[in-house]
Amino acid sequence: MLEQHDLRFPGPKERCVFDRKVVGFWGQDGEIRVRCEISEEALDDHFGGDGKDKLAVFSDNRSSIEQEARRKYLVGRDELNQ
Repeated sequence: MLEQHDLRFPGPKERCVFDRKVVGFWGQDGEIRVRCEISEEALDDHFGGDGKDKLAVFSDNRSSIEQEARRKYLVGRDELNQ
């Protein structure tokens, strides 16, 4: 029987990681804490973030970004179980 996994985002604790040019945020899969990131380039390309504060762009688009992070996480988990 396969384990059930899901990725939730319990609290808004995103932060800019300037040396990597990403916004980092945390997800939770049961007891497992999962580090997630979105690049500044993706924020610019997909969410109109050019010349804007990246944390504000992330915050304005949190739902879509978290949904995509969840999708990618679950696909990756499925690939590990094959």
